[in-house]
Amino acid sequence: MALVQTVDLITPIVDDPYVFGQVTAANALSDIYAMGGKPITAMNLAAFPCELGLEILGMILEGGRSKVEEAGAVVVGGHTIEDDEPKYGLSVTGIVSPDKIMTIGGAKSGDILVLTKPLGVGVLATVLKWGKVDEQDIKAAIDGMIHLNAGASDAMLKVNTHAATDITGFGFLGHLHNMMHESGVSARIVLDKVPIWPQAREYVHRKMIGGGLKRNWEYLEGMVVFDAGIDELTKAILYDPQTSGGLLISVAPDDADKLIELLKQTGTPAHDIVGEVVGGQAGHINVRIGR
Repeated sequence: MALVQTVDLITPIVDDPYVFGQVTAANALSDIYAMGGKPITAMNLAAFPCELGLEILGMILEGGRSKVEEAGAVVVGGHTIEDDEPKYGLSVTGIVSPDKIMTIGGAKSGDILVLTKPLGVGVLATVLKWGKVDEQDIKAAIDGMIHLNAGASDAMLKVNTHAATDITGFGFLGHLHNMMHESGVSARIVLDKVPIWPQAREYVHRKMIGGGLKRNWEYLEGMVVFDAGIDELTKAILYDPQTSGGLLISVAPDDADKLIELLKQTGTPAHDIVGEVVGGQAGHINVRIGR
């Protein structure tokens, strides 16, 4: 038995404090699931302005606890400091069999790439922060963030999975680049197959994007090549920073269909084959419109 550990802390991306706690906990737990682990304990980390009132802090912590318990783990304590801006996160400990630890460095040429949640929550969180949309209008995307990656993790461990990562702040292309770079291979992505929250398409084409997306784009300069005909705003969604995104799984081609079927059975928000692993320059990504 081995321990896997992670820590994550974010600022509010939704208005409802209980939902913020849920999203934050699901986001923190995701790292454990990406490693193929099972969460066992979590510790709260919070920074909070006292003038907001302890009732709101209590709702945030209660939301987090609800997802930790759904994961089969226990909140065993934590630490809180006073700050001008609310922040909440979790330090999570999990267990995993040493021979089943999943890393980002094992992808092989010929593997199929599968994504388990749609992209675009960073764009939607931005327009929510700007007051351009109500939470009920993007409820499906919020429910997607709340959804634990537990089922997706269980599914990938039942097939010949070579590498996995969760999609968070570096965006889809950033985390894909990291996986390909560490594996010494490159990737070919089919844009038409990438799941995207419908509202995200609308708002990104209204140029409502945040600074994190732009930084991800700049970081990957020279590592991503797009087919002609893919417009700049569509590209932006692939760079969009995600909170509590899905798992990106690199699976042996003979097991891809089995993985998709298992993901469907777990009720994951998405179960899409988005591309394949190929040889070539490590970390390089080619995005095509279609096959």
